[in-house]
Amino acid sequence: MQSPEIIIIGGGLSGLATAYYLEQEGKTAHILEGRNRLGGRIYTHRSEEGPPIEMGATWLGKKHHHLMDLLGALDIDIRQQYMGPKGFYEPMSMVPPQLVDLPTEEDPTYRIAGGSDNLVQTLADRLNGSQILLDQAVTSLQKNETKCEIKTEKDLFQADIVVSTLPPKLLVEQVHITPPLPDDLRNIAALTDTWMADAIKVGLTFEKPFWRKPDSSGTIYSNVGPVYECYDHSSNNRYALKGFMKEAYHSVSRARRKKHVIQQLRRYYGEKADHYQRYHELVWRHEPFSYAPYEQDIIPHQNNGHSVFQNSFLDGRLLLSGSETASEFPGYMDGAVESARRTVRRIKSCF
Repeated sequence: MQSPEIIIIGGGLSGLATAYYLEQEGKTAHILEGRNRLGGRIYTHRSEEGPPIEMGATWLGKKHHHLMDLLGALDIDIRQQYMGPKGFYEPMSMVPPQLVDLPTEEDPTYRIAGGSDNLVQTLADRLNGSQILLDQAVTSLQKNETKCEIKTEKDLFQADIVVSTLPPKLLVEQVHITPPLPDDLRNIAALTDTWMADAIKVGLTFEKPFWRKPDSSGTIYSNVGPVYECYDHSSNNRYALKGFMKEAYHSVSRARRKKHVIQQLRRYYGEKADHYQRYHELVWRHEPFSYAPYEQDIIPHQNNGHSVFQNSFLDGRLLLSGSETASEFPGYMDGAVESARRTVRRIKSCF
């Protein structure tokens, strides 16, 4: 039987992993990525003066066995997240920050050695036959008698099998699909949380890790904000702090966000907070390939891993993949890899 023509929509972790696993089965694919870069919601900011700053997916645990297996196959190491013995805790604005003892970590978190984009680039480098096309935002998908026709803003493609790794909400709302997808899928997808979509990540680089002292810490938990969590983000003798900002701050300017972050850090570090080298941020709500507004409130991970995403559509020619569709650890990097492995198993069994 002739190998099917396969198109993967999305060049994030799931799309790249799908192409990687397909090549191991002797099959190749075209990857259509709407951005001008690979990685999707993995984005590592790099500069000469500071360490890599993860503006997207960052952490994993050893329980994430699909991701761990992939990292092992690619000879990529992991590094334990440094927490330190103490952390700053701010319960309320009327109480000054407290330096508290942190409990011993029974299930430590890890980061990918060299940066999360090390995984992205390594996967891309391992793809020999598959073709990666950037700046190819898919606008429509139509099934005809023998093929699926995929239109982007630039080109027209045909395939026997289409694998969408887009967040389900973006797939059903931003891609015109003919014949229409079932109502149950569309309804569930429209109310599926897109991991990372509301996140605001901020990072600051410093010449020295002044917070690594007995009377300080780079670990911060704050009910006051605007940064509600912050961690030491140093690597290879280059130093940084990285945190999560409350999502309401998406509506203010970058300059105001930066000002609020520095003001907060002064509460813990005094004037040392003013001696940062660079300030970095990424407001994921401003990323059109990751975020679309919801008509009603949803909760974190809502409908992630829903059974409807395990089905095939367009008479078996459209498969849904991506982190939100995973049956294990949906919404995480491990879920992206699990969904890729599941998708490849399905393609292998049918063709």
